[in-house]
Amino acid sequence: MIKVNTREVIDMPAAKIAVTVDKKIVKQIDRLVKEGKYRSRSSVIQTALEEILKNKKRKRLIEELTRLDPREERELADEFLQPDSGEWDEMPDRSPA
Repeated sequence: MIKVNTREVIDMPAAKIAVTVDKKIVKQIDRLVKEGKYRSRSSVIQTALEEILKNKKRKRLIEELTRLDPREERELADEFLQPDSGEWDEMPDRSPA
């Protein structure tokens, strides 16, 4: 399920899985459901997993961005932002050697 806003929920195909969870965590999950912050245990776990995966994706992107050479990127940007001569320049081959 994807929460579009606080009132609207879109059902998506789901798969049932079985997991073993520490009793202390289950109590915390149950408290969140009882407080009305989530509809069910499944929604708590679904949201937690989505956040973990989103954070991992963001972390990978940051790692890739740190590998870029700012000077090289600036030179490439400047090269392609020069006044239009009416001709198309060929893109440099940046594939790994």
